[in-house]
Amino acid sequence: MTSKQRFLTAIKKEVPDRLPVTTHHVLPYFLKTCMNGISYQEFFNYFGLDPISWVVAHKPDPSRREFVDPEQGELEFLETPFICSDNWQVKAENIPDSEYKTVRFHFVTPEKTLSMILQSDEFTTWVIERLIKEKADVDIFAKFAAVSLCDVKEINRKAEAFGEKGIIRGFIPGFDVYGQPGCWQDAAVLYGIEKLVMETFHDPQWVHTFLKILKERKKVYTLSMKGAEFDIVELGGGDASSTVISPQIFDEFVAPYDTEIIELAHQVGQRVVYHTCGGMMPLLEKIADMNPDAMETFAPPAMGGDTDLKEAKKRIGGRVCMIGGFDQFHYFKDCTPEETMRAVRRCFEEAGEGGGYILAPSDHFFEAERDLLKAYVDEARKCVY
Repeated sequence: MTSKQRFLTAIKKEVPDRLPVTTHHVLPYFLKTCMNGISYQEFFNYFGLDPISWVVAHKPDPSRREFVDPEQGELEFLETPFICSDNWQVKAENIPDSEYKTVRFHFVTPEKTLSMILQSDEFTTWVIERLIKEKADVDIFAKFAAVSLCDVKEINRKAEAFGEKGIIRGFIPGFDVYGQPGCWQDAAVLYGIEKLVMETFHDPQWVHTFLKILKERKKVYTLSMKGAEFDIVELGGGDASSTVISPQIFDEFVAPYDTEIIELAHQVGQRVVYHTCGGMMPLLEKIADMNPDAMETFAPPAMGGDTDLKEAKKRIGGRVCMIGGFDQFHYFKDCTPEETMRAVRRCFEEAGEGGGYILAPSDHFFEAERDLLKAYVDEARKCVY
C-alpha cells in the first residue's frame, strides 16, 4: 500500500498491510534545534514515517465585503489569515517585554473595540488577555466578526501535488488570531476555561448563547469545504477532556454543538477526527456517539492522560479509528531503542487488532533523539497484519 492508502484503510476501520506510523504536528522548534532546519516533509522522509500534510487555506467571503488583513505578513506554522471587513479590523500592537514576544490585538468595530493579548516563546504561543471580558462582548463578536471560508481550489492544488505520499489534513478553524476547532474549546480560549466552567453553573443560558455563536461561524466554514480534497479534518481540543471538565458538562455543552459540526462535515463529504488531549476514558462512548471517523490522542497516564489502550480498543475500537496512544515523553528521549520498540509493540498489541489504528504520539513533541525516532518507526513497520 501507499502511505495514503494505508492511512485511509485504517480510518475506514479496515486492515492495512501494516501499522500506519506517523506523528502529530511537527513543530518548527524541533525541526530547527534537532533536525538542522529541514522541512516538514523532509522530516517524514528522513525517518520513513507515513506522511501527513497539514494544509491551511482560508479565504474571505467577498459577498460580505470581507478581505484578508493586508498587514498580517507571512503566515507561520498553522497560522490562519486574519479575515477583516470595514466593521471588523484587526490592529496588532507590539508590547515591550523583557522575556516574551507580546502582542495586543485590537478588533475595531463600529460599536466597541475588543482586544486580546498573546505571548510567545521559541516553543509556543499562549493567551494572557482574553477577547471576551464581559458577557455583552459576545454580542459585539456575533454582530461584527468576519468568518473564514475554505479555499477549495488551493486545498485541491496541494492535494494533487502531494498525491499518494500521505494524507491531507485540515481543521475546523477557531478564532482567527488564536482559537481551537471545537465550539467549547474555542469559547475556552476566548473567555478562559475556569470562568467558562463556572458560568455553566451560574449562567448556563449565556454559555449556550456563546456556543451557538461559535457553532454558526464554524458551520459556515464547514459548508464551504464541499469539494475540498481533505482526507480528514480536526475538531475538538483539550479543554473538553475529562481532566478539565465533567462528563455532565461534556453532555450539555460540548457534544450537542460539535455533533452538529460533524454531521455537517459528513454531508459535504469530509471525514472528522475528534482531538481530545487529556483524559478520555470517562468520555469514550460519548465522543464515539458524536460519530467522528477517528478519535485521538489517547494520552497514557505517564503523559498526564488516563488512557488504557486495550480497554479503549475494546469499548470503541469497532466504531472509530483510533489515533495516538504512544508516550513520546518517555520513549523519544532518555531511554534505549529497545525500550522504545517495546512501547511500540505494546501499542500494536493493545489497539492494533482488526485494523482501525494509527500509531502516533499522544500530541506533538518539542525534543526527541534521532535513534529513538528511528526505533519507533522501524518497529512500527514490522507490525504487519
